[in-house]
Amino acid sequence: MPQSENDEADATDLARRCADAMYAEDRASRELGITVHDVAPGRALARMRITGSMVNGHGIAHGGYLFLLADTAFAFACNTYDAVTVAQGAQVTFLRPGREGDELSAEAVERTRFGRSGIYDVTVRAAEGAVIAEFRGQSQALRDRTILS
Repeated sequence: MPQSENDEADATDLARRCADAMYAEDRASRELGITVHDVAPGRALARMRITGSMVNGHGIAHGGYLFLLADTAFAFACNTYDAVTVAQGAQVTFLRPGREGDELSAEAVERTRFGRSGIYDVTVRAAEGAVIAEFRGQSQALRDRTILS
């Protein structure tokens, strides 16, 4: 394997090990049925089914749960480099309602990293592909804290 492919494989392996370690400690995601997939450097996909307890008084998914799903994908994407990284800020735009029974996916993609900061975009989609929400998160890596050690 050429050196660049080795480096890419090592980076992907590190990202997955970080995700596994985080998920093992992420009680909120596990108890809400959120699963994390397709983790790679600066990327992650999170999935969640909208349950009856996640529906608000309008009969649609509560926006807080949509934000939580997007934030989870964001968290896993920005923690793929073995540096403990937290949200510095985030915003969400709700485009369509989620409904009870919907299987939603949130795909997080790194846009840029600079110093200890990063910017990530997350798209939340329904199973048929309709975009439910767009999220942008700003991350901050904490000094001298790693995930795997």
